[in-house]
Amino acid sequence: MGGRNFRGRVVQFEFNGTWPKKKNWALDNLQFRNEWVFILDADEVLPPPAEAEFAKAITGAGDIAGYWINRRFMFMGRWLRHAYYPNWNLRLFRHAFGRYEKLTDAPTNSGDNEVHEHVLLNGHTAKLNVEIDHYAFPSIDVFVEKHNRYSNWEARVAADTLLDSSSKKIGSRTVDRRRKLKTLSRHLPFRPLLRFLYVYVWQKGFLDGAEGYYFARLHGFYEFLSVAKTRELLKARERRIDRAMK
Repeated sequence: MGGRNFRGRVVQFEFNGTWPKKKNWALDNLQFRNEWVFILDADEVLPPPAEAEFAKAITGAGDIAGYWINRRFMFMGRWLRHAYYPNWNLRLFRHAFGRYEKLTDAPTNSGDNEVHEHVLLNGHTAKLNVEIDHYAFPSIDVFVEKHNRYSNWEARVAADTLLDSSSKKIGSRTVDRRRKLKTLSRHLPFRPLLRFLYVYVWQKGFLDGAEGYYFARLHGFYEFLSVAKTRELLKARERRIDRAMK
């Protein structure tokens, strides 16, 4: 409805349960009027200065093919200034040169939207100054519901061991470092505790007060779900192999 009010074109996407998801499908199938696209999720808000900065960035892009933009996570009514900050995402780019990475062929039961997948861009990048306000978790209930689905994705990708396959193509040392830490963490014990400590201590979530503590604890729970579901998938695979060999 909002798209129609602003003379936008609403396009229906039918998800087949695996791939492509909606953003990649749009990049492959829609006829864009302009060379550049900016991808904004429904729970994200841009400040007014973004318009002028985007115009300046595109006009003076030269050989730059895309721009990273930082996000500010809003949680329990406040901006978390340390936990999950900074959080860089490649959102403004020349659509002919960018596609979202594919990390698994299997159904993940995590929705039809690219959440953890990053844009693989063929070209140079730079960073924007303006930041997105990210209202991903308006309540604890929403956080738990979303991360129950996200942990399905995490478990499937972990079980398929495809995470390393594209991390070096993303073009961001920050994202690459997060990917390497995630891969390393899969071989460590006490992963839920380590995830909590990563958010609360390493990212200085303790400076965000009670909200930072709850945010870190919830991410520890998210890690526990991912670990448990990965084990469930691997055990189910072992049982299928055993049955096939009998």
